[in-house]
Amino acid sequence: MAIIIDGRRIAKEINESLKIKVESFINQHKITPKLAVIVAGEDPASLFYVKMITKSCERASIDFEKHSLPSETSEKEVLKLINGLNKNKKVSGIIVQVPLPPQINQERIQEAVDPSKDVDCFNPINMGRLALSKPLFLPCTPYAVFELIKRENITIEGKHTVIVGRSNIVGRPMALILLQKKQFANATLTICHSRTKDLSYFTRQADNLIAAVGKPEIIKEDMVKDGVVIIDVGTNEVEGKLVGDVAFREVVNKASLITPVPGGVGPITNVMLMQNTLKAAKKLVN
Repeated sequence: MAIIIDGRRIAKEINESLKIKVESFINQHKITPKLAVIVAGEDPASLFYVKMITKSCERASIDFEKHSLPSETSEKEVLKLINGLNKNKKVSGIIVQVPLPPQINQERIQEAVDPSKDVDCFNPINMGRLALSKPLFLPCTPYAVFELIKRENITIEGKHTVIVGRSNIVGRPMALILLQKKQFANATLTICHSRTKDLSYFTRQADNLIAAVGKPEIIKEDMVKDGVVIIDVGTNEVEGKLVGDVAFREVVNKASLITPVPGGVGPITNVMLMQNTLKAAKKLVN
């Protein structure tokens, strides 16, 4: 039976430390870090996520500024708003919630966010810096996974890590982080995706398995070896319940460590967004 990693506990520990750092920053500089969030349209998942960000900001003593735009908003209007936030010295970090309405080009919007305020790390400049192991920020979900790896003392170097998923949000940046020449990295990696033939051939070889493909319970018991460490990043709604990319009830009997869904990586992700916002605020005053 695996040890189940409590992501909520880890998130609480990080936030307690972060709040002290934020309050120290406020006392020193007389400025409160502020996160600005742009939401275009009424996508339910986006609105729920923004609600969670609001709570995270409150817990970390970070100011929150929401810009709600109607779904018919033009790309030009969004770019104008971003330009204003880029220039606003009271705004530390900016995130643009996706998905965006179809008339708005997501790539152009992400490129418009000042890299020094791009706390979601979607600007291609920041992704390029990450590829060169010189990141300004780490993308929040991979950052959460990496923080979990460190806090649970999971061995990466000398082990075979398999990442299932190659998205720009999780899979690709996760690989770049684990390839860095640093403690809890130096990974030997295999990346699998939707075009990988015989997925189970690769997952059975994994000492560490990171599932981030967005397919409910695609990783079954017979697809992993005994003692595997599993980090499940997937969040999928099935019959009104959240499940991961891993069939938790099956695999928990074979793994040595495993994250649940919900309550695993998710709670840590928003705290890492707060970490990035504080880091951006420090860059702004310097």
